[in-house]
Amino acid sequence: MSQKYIKSKNNNSHNAKTYGKYYAKPVYDEKFIETDEIADFIQTQATLKRSDIKAALDELGAAMKHFLGMGQKIRLAGIGIFKVGFSSIGVTKAEDCTASTITSRRVLFQPETERIVTGSAEKDGKVVQKYVNTKTLIKDVAFEELHENLISVGSSSSGSNTNPSNGTNSGSNTGGNSGTSGTGGDNTGGNSGGGSGDDDDNMN
Repeated sequence: MSQKYIKSKNNNSHNAKTYGKYYAKPVYDEKFIETDEIADFIQTQATLKRSDIKAALDELGAAMKHFLGMGQKIRLAGIGIFKVGFSSIGVTKAEDCTASTITSRRVLFQPETERIVTGSAEKDGKVVQKYVNTKTLIKDVAFEELHENLISVGSSSSGSNTNPSNGTNSGSNTGGNSGTSGTGGDNTGGNSGGGSGDDDDNMN
């Protein structure tokens, strides 16, 4: 299995650097993988009954809601870190900055990363390792082109943003840009509110 993509031509003439170029655009199955299917898969990988796995997965959401509600950060091994982020209205006086100024809340997710050695090089007379940091969940993803159709970025809205300096950024912004100061600072595929943030969870 692999992540499917199609070739997508950018017909948006407002950006001369990207106009007329082709980009790989992700294609997703309309069907979601549900809890039952995850339980079935885990059963083939572990010595646990499907019913026990399903029960644990069903309780996972409730457990995460409990700890997030307590202001805790949750780290799931092999997956990443979850915590609460929010945006608020700016006020002039410190005493007016209360919980009532908080306008939105969101779950911030920071994928777990691991260091992959890619080779070695000489630096200052010493041999040092060259490596990259990769997200654990997607480090083994393979890509496969679909040949059924060819679409244009300018006429499609499936969530792929073309950026001339960073290539193609596929996916939607979690939480979006609210235009107000955000707390939490984790990047969840896009801007999570901007503003101040803590990067004590930086795993790079």
